[in-house]
Amino acid sequence: MQYLHMLPYQIREAIDKNTPVVLPLGVIEYHAEHLPMGVDCFTCIEIIRRVEERHPELVVLPPFYYGAASLAVAKPERNGTVHVDALKIVPVAEEIFRGLLRVGFRNIHAFICHQTEEFRQGMPTDLAFRLAARHVIFDWVEKESGEGWWGTEKFSDYYSNANNPFNWIRIHSSHEHSNPVRAKKFPGDHAGKLETSEAMYICPGEVELDRIDGSLWYARAGKDASAEHGDEALELASLDVEETLFGK
Repeated sequence: MQYLHMLPYQIREAIDKNTPVVLPLGVIEYHAEHLPMGVDCFTCIEIIRRVEERHPELVVLPPFYYGAASLAVAKPERNGTVHVDALKIVPVAEEIFRGLLRVGFRNIHAFICHQTEEFRQGMPTDLAFRLAARHVIFDWVEKESGEGWWGTEKFSDYYSNANNPFNWIRIHSSHEHSNPVRAKKFPGDHAGKLETSEAMYICPGEVELDRIDGSLWYARAGKDASAEHGDEALELASLDVEETLFGK
């Protein structure tokens, strides 16, 4: 269910059932000369769309596009990247998460397709949302249960995950394959075979392969892309996301 189209009674039902709520995260970034600026977010949206198709009860929030793209790939001038500093994103993300908690959701997940090669260590956009989530949860629980909340009997089953408020909001990579075979078949790239293939499936009219001239090392493998490869990659990624949200 797309959150913007939900009626209040549907929101209340989702809260009562603790239905997963998903926020697609992305950036506006130069992806070589042959791909559109929104590839990362388009990919994340498509993966979640497939999960929603199998689980229509899933609550899908409007995407957040204005992430910390970084200027590592190309200068923004005449190339299109819109970079928002991560420290500026943190307070916005805090307000988003605080708002969702106030509505009543306690099963919130954000997924990102950008710079996930260092996801365990973190990259600016996901780190901004992770920090925001922690800030909001700490603040919320302290106001609700007081300082020293963790040491009270109420949270004695914290380590069993039965009463762990940090599970209320979690940030994930949309391409963090749990199956190593999948990960090996679809290694991450930037405007290479994987991202170009995914874009060829999602928005074929916006992919212009003849613009790959070999001058950008990271885009050369895009020549080997196909919509079929992209479809398979997206489907397997959606199965991993589905498992994250709903279990095996």
